[in-house]
Amino acid sequence: MLTALILICSAAITPDVQDCTRDNATAVMRVHAESGNPATCFMRGQAYLAETSIGQELGDNDRVKVVCARTETVDTFIQQLTIKEINNSSSKRR
Repeated sequence: MLTALILICSAAITPDVQDCTRDNATAVMRVHAESGNPATCFMRGQAYLAETSIGQELGDNDRVKVVCARTETVDTFIQQLTIKEINNSSSKRR
């Protein structure tokens, strides 16, 4: 199954949307619905973004990239990100 990640990047940082990644995006959103094929995944990603306040408030300088990846890969990335954020938060409190 495929899961869509929506990346919002700044044209000032990544003028070419192909260079937009999870590392340089100003916002990353995960679509929780899974898809069986890439076309459906991209359409769900676009529809999800359109329904959010972020999607409705995109500026002229914002670029959108929808990336469809295997759900297992996205799950691993999200777990790593969550653990990293928890570790960073606890070290800042000390």
